[in-house]
Parts: sequence; C-alpha cells; structure tokens
Amino acid sequence: MKDTVLVIDDDPQLLRLLQLTLEREGFRVVTAVDGEEGLRRAYETRPDIIVLDIMMPEMDGWTVCRRLRDVCDVPILILSARTETESVIKGLSLGADDYLTKPCSLKELVFRIRAILRRARTSAKETWQEVYDDGNLFIDLTSGTVKRQGVPIHLTPTEQRLFLYLVRQEGRVVPHRELLTSVWGPEYAEEVGYLSVYIRYLRRKIEADPSEPRYIRTRWGVGYYFAGDHLPDGKEQAE
Repeated sequence: MKDTVLVIDDDPQLLRLLQLTLEREGFRVVTAVDGEEGLRRAYETRPDIIVLDIMMPEMDGWTVCRRLRDVCDVPILILSARTETESVIKGLSLGADDYLTKPCSLKELVFRIRAILRRARTSAKETWQEVYDDGNLFIDLTSGTVKRQGVPIHLTPTEQRLFLYLVRQEGRVVPHRELLTSVWGPEYAEEVGYLSVYIRYLRRKIEADPSEPRYIRTRWGVGYYFAGDHLPDGKEQAE
C-alpha cells in the first residue's frame, strides 16, 4: 500500500510540483491550499505524513501544527521560507518532526520524507490513537473518560484539558509555555506556577503513588510528558 502524503501550502504552483514529484516517487498525494482545508483533509484521509507550510493566510502553519498535535502524532515536516533559527525552534517545539527551508532540493525533500516514515514505522504506537488502555489506566481521547482499574476518575475541565493534551502527545516532553498557552491561553504563558499546582492535582487522581509518578513525568526546566505504558527510567523526577 502506498504511503499517503498530505501537502498543505497556499502556493498552487508549488503544490502541483510537489504532487507530481511525490507521485513519481510512489506516494499517494493529497493537497490543501490553506490551513483549514489542511485540517479537514487530515481528518478525512489520515495521512502517513504531512508536509506543512507556515506562512498562509487566515490560519498559519503554527496553528495547524498545534491543532494536529492535539489529536494525533502523525509525522509533520515543515517546509517554509522562514529560515531564522527561532522559527526552526518554534516548529520543533510545537511537535514537528523536521524543518526544511525553501527553496529546497526535491531529492532532499523526498529523502527526508522517507527517513521520517522509516522512524515512524519503528514505533509500535498507533499514530491516530483514540483510546489508551494499559490494563490499569483507561483514557478515551474522544469522550475524555478516564478510569483507573475500572473506576471512573472525575477531572475538572482544566484538569481534563491538561491531561488529555499530555496523553495525545505520549512520550513527547511538552514545554511549560506550550502547555500554558494551549490549556489556559496565551495570557498565561509565563504562569509556570499554574502547571505545578495542576500537575499535583492530576497526580493525586491518576497515580497510585503521586510521589513516584508512573504516568505524568517531569523533565526539569523543560516541561512534562505522559510516559504511557513505558516505565520511567529514573532520570526524571516528580515535582
């Protein structure tokens, strides 16, 4: 079966060029001319990888990347004319797997797509995951239902938003600022204290031993991550 590549870019000529190139390389290609169409096409086709432009009208690539990461872990390769280091860092911090600047070699683009897909295939985790269940903790990402050993856990709306955001990006360390802006809003970007308080609330409800958390882990000075069914390696600590 052919791998499906979704290309989101507002330049119709570039879209056509990329479509012809990737189809010639054996990919199935789906295209979208703006961010909103790109999200819609992503939900409809569930591609194996997304090539995403940044500078688009109405909804830019940053927003598209953030919304995709709310619901899936599909690999994202940002292809942008923005070459500054800050943009590269921002793209990767939002969850993109790679960042390539325009203009680029089409051969390099194809090489990077294949490399990302190879890495994705080595992961046993389902890219478009809707339910997490390890026999102890059950999480329905669609309804927001959370159970521990079959017993429903009541989460406040804020706790639920924070927890599900972490779960949807299982294994990825999510920076403090990203969590704050995504869960509380951009005006809370510097309120790291909010995170500490709510992470403690969540651990009391989710973890068997909040002082030795299995699921909600801390990467000191960076952020938090949901460890899932992978046991902590002992390098990160509870807060």
